Amino acid sequence: MTPIVFRDVDVLTGEEPSVLRGATVVVDEGRIRRVDPPGGGENAWPPGARVISGRGRALLPGAVNLHNHAAMTLFRGFADDMSLMPWLTTRIWPAEARLTPEDVYWGALLCMAEMLRAGTTAFVDMYLFEDEVAEAAVQAGMRAVLSPGIVDTDGRGPERLAQAVDFVRRWQGREGGRIQAMLGPHAPYTCSPGFLREVGEAARELDCGIHIHLHETEGEVEEYVARHGRRPIPALAELGLFERPVVAAHCVHVDEEDLAVLAAMKGGVAHNPVSNLKLGSGVAPVEAMLARGVRVGLGTDGPTSTNDVSVFLEMRVASWLAKVRARDGAALPARRSFELGTRGGADVLGWADAGRIRPGAWADVVLVRLCAPRFEPLLDLHSAVVYTLADADVEMVLVGGQVVLEGGRPTRIDEEKARAEVRARARRLVEGL
Repeated sequence: MTPIVFRDVDVLTGEEPSVLRGATVVVDEGRIRRVDPPGGGENAWPPGARVISGRGRALLPGAVNLHNHAAMTLFRGFADDMSLMPWLTTRIWPAEARLTPEDVYWGALLCMAEMLRAGTTAFVDMYLFEDEVAEAAVQAGMRAVLSPGIVDTDGRGPERLAQAVDFVRRWQGREGGRIQAMLGPHAPYTCSPGFLREVGEAARELDCGIHIHLHETEGEVEEYVARHGRRPIPALAELGLFERPVVAAHCVHVDEEDLAVLAAMKGGVAHNPVSNLKLGSGVAPVEAMLARGVRVGLGTDGPTSTNDVSVFLEMRVASWLAKVRARDGAALPARRSFELGTRGGADVLGWADAGRIRPGAWADVVLVRLCAPRFEPLLDLHSAVVYTLADADVEMVLVGGQVVLEGGRPTRIDEEKARAEVRARARRLVEGL
């Protein structure tokens, strides 16, 4: 692995000090080894290092996409302009019933090319045929936390749970720790309380986390209360599910009791502002979550529910939605939103070495160009990244010190082949639906 030196580059560190101007960042053996002030540390560079000029550029921690269904690139544009439950029951689930493992591999691989182009270095996924998503992540060079989606609506829950347990045992810690695994019970409305208790027990035995959709729509919460007499979040806590680290996707409709449970649990919330807007689900109270100590990161949800997998877009929309919800332009400022999309997701996952640029952290970093007229006069780097940056400004991405995107193109993915495969497979999957 060739050492890399980013010289004379502006850095958003993700911690204090939050901005370093004209710094030098040294990457070697998969980690950030040095972060030096202007002109410093040249004699300490590793021999044979590749030196990259940072003039007109900024170095950022890689974005962490905390909730995704990557292979749903296959259905992009197929089920637009619908609310969640009709979207699932009349369009998505019938199309997913036709999926093959090879479909999922190509759909996920194309999504990873998209995520890399958008400066994402790590993602959390839940889907069918998750072995194929894992193989695609190995190919793409991304850091991934993968959870086979599990439902218990047709009596096959125990069979699917056994398969998911096997998946976790086979994939946990692969690729030098770059691939990790969780159990993925879909939601309280597709998994019975007794079955969710079994999932929690399996997660304890495996020492792994849990990835689940929670409180995405008002209707699902009301239906659960009518059926079980409790709101889903406190009910799941009583079932023991939150004894493990949990990635709780959405959490749009939460009350004070829900927030108290979320603040006490391990893991945290994956806030998906664009998906929540597009599906008409609502606006999550992110500032209230943060005020109560809930760990929050950003997710894109799948490419069918958002048509896009850019965490930079999620940062922007998260900030704007918080301002509208609070009727206060000072709500969720750019710096805080940037942190949610980087170290926020890392903190939910318990990763102290991600989402930050500091000595010893993983070398999961993104080099972006800030040369276009729309960036001038570049008075505030956080503002530029959150409110102005486009995916096309991403120039280079490293994951664990490996260059996985250069010149704006993935280095380990044949994009043209992936696009052709998805195009052909998508037609078969949605035909007649």
